[in-house]
Amino acid sequence: MGRLYLRRATDAKADFGVMGLAVMGANLALNVESRGFTCAVFNRTTQKTLDFIDRNRGRKLVPATTVREFVNSLARPRRIILMVKAGAGVDETMAHLQPHLTAGDVLIDGGNSYFRDTDRRVAAMALQGIRYLGCGISGGEEGALKGPSIMPGGDPAAWKIAAPVLRAIAAKTKDGPCVTYLGARSAGHFTKMVHNGIEYAMMQMLAEFYDLMKTGLGMSPEGVQRAFAKWNSGPCASYLVEISALVLKYRDPDTGKLLVEEILDRAEQKGTGKWTSQSALDLGVAVPSITAAVDARIISGHKRERAAIARVLPAKSRKLRGVDAAGLEAACYAGFLTAYAQGLHLLGRASRDYDYGINLAEVARIWKGGCIVRSRILDILRRAYRADSKLAHPFLSPVFRKSLAPVVGGLRTAVSAATTASIPVPVLGATLAYLDGFGRARLPANLIQAQRDHFGAHTYERVDKPGIFHTKWD
Repeated sequence: MGRLYLRRATDAKADFGVMGLAVMGANLALNVESRGFTCAVFNRTTQKTLDFIDRNRGRKLVPATTVREFVNSLARPRRIILMVKAGAGVDETMAHLQPHLTAGDVLIDGGNSYFRDTDRRVAAMALQGIRYLGCGISGGEEGALKGPSIMPGGDPAAWKIAAPVLRAIAAKTKDGPCVTYLGARSAGHFTKMVHNGIEYAMMQMLAEFYDLMKTGLGMSPEGVQRAFAKWNSGPCASYLVEISALVLKYRDPDTGKLLVEEILDRAEQKGTGKWTSQSALDLGVAVPSITAAVDARIISGHKRERAAIARVLPAKSRKLRGVDAAGLEAACYAGFLTAYAQGLHLLGRASRDYDYGINLAEVARIWKGGCIVRSRILDILRRAYRADSKLAHPFLSPVFRKSLAPVVGGLRTAVSAATTASIPVPVLGATLAYLDGFGRARLPANLIQAQRDHFGAHTYERVDKPGIFHTKWD
C-alpha cells in the first residue's frame, strides 16, 4: 500500500476515472492522460494497478486500491468509464460502485454491452440520480491509445459533462473529432453493435476474395497481398483492406513461412454480429450480408465435421473463368457499399422504432477515423444523409447509386464464376441476392401469401382492388 501512494502523481482530485486495466482500459487511460487530464485508475487485481503505474512513472495517473479510494480521488461531478467485460462484469462493477457515487456523477460503460442491458442500466441509474452513458468504442488497442471512434448514447446531461474528455481522446479527421452524442438510452451501444455487424460482413468478404484469388485464380499469397495493397489506393480503401494486405506479407520469425497460411481456419466471435442479425429480425430489416458472415464463422467452427464431410462429399473447387483481380476489385466495392447500406438501413429503422434520434450523417462522420470500418465509402454515406436526413434507404440516394450502379455487374460476374467453380462465397452471394431483391418491384411473395392463406387462413391483399381477402382454396 505504501509504495502505491509513493507513485501518485498528485494529491489533487483527478479529472477522469478508468476502471479496468486490461489492454483497452490501460490504453484509454494513457490516452486520457496524454490529453492533459489527470486520470484515476483502478483494477480489481491490485497488482495490475501497481504494474500499470510502474510502467508509466511520471505521468498524471492516480492509482487506487479500493473502489472507495478510487471514487474519492475524483473531482465532482465524477466522470468514470468502465472498461470491463460486458454482461455480468458490468453489473458486478456497478454494484461495487453504486454505494460510493452521488447524484450527478457520470458513469460510462465503454464495453460492447448488449443494448437491452444498457436500456436497463440507464433506467436503474436514473432512479439514483446517476447519469449513465452506454458508449461504443471502436479502434482496438491502438485506437484506445491514439484515438478511437466513440459512440455515446444515454443521458444527454451525462454527455455534456463527459464531452470535453471524450472529444479530446477521440480520433480526429478534417471533419472534427470522431465522437458525437447519438441519442437516448442505448443509442450508442446499438450503433456500435451495427458497426460490428458491418465489420463482420466486410471481413468475410475479404476472406472470400482471398479464397477466390488464391484458389480460383491460382495467385500466390504474395500476389493476393499485392492485389489488396493496390485496392487500398482505390475506392475500396479502408482499414480492413489495409490490414489484410499487411497480415498477408507477415512471416513467422521462427519458421520464415507466411504466418497467415499457418493459422487454423476457424474464426471465433464475441456475439455482436449475432446480436445485429437478431435485432434486425426483430425490427423487420434484412441484413443478409451480416447474417451470412455470422453463419460463415459458425461453419468455420465445425472444423472436425468439415474435415469428415470433405472426405465423403468434397466440394471440388475449380479455376475461375471470366473474372480477374481487377473484376474482383469492382465486386469488393459493390459488396462494401451494400454492407454499409444494410447497416445504415437498420440504424435508421432502430432510431425510428426505438425513438433514439440518431443522426446518420453524423454516424458516417464519426466512423471515418479511429474505428475498424473506416473507409472512403463513409464520405458517400455522409453526403447521402446530409442531402436527405430522412432517407429511407441508401439505395434511394442519387449520390449512393452513382457509386453502386457501375460495379453491380462486377459482383454478379464474381458470384457467378465462384458458383460455377464450387468456391463458397456466402456473403457475396447474399449481397447480390439483396441487391436483386430490392431491385425488383414485384417478388414471388404473392405465392407465399396464397400458401399461407390456404393452410392457415392468414388472408392476403390484392393488386387490383383494396381490402383484405381470404379464399377457400379447396
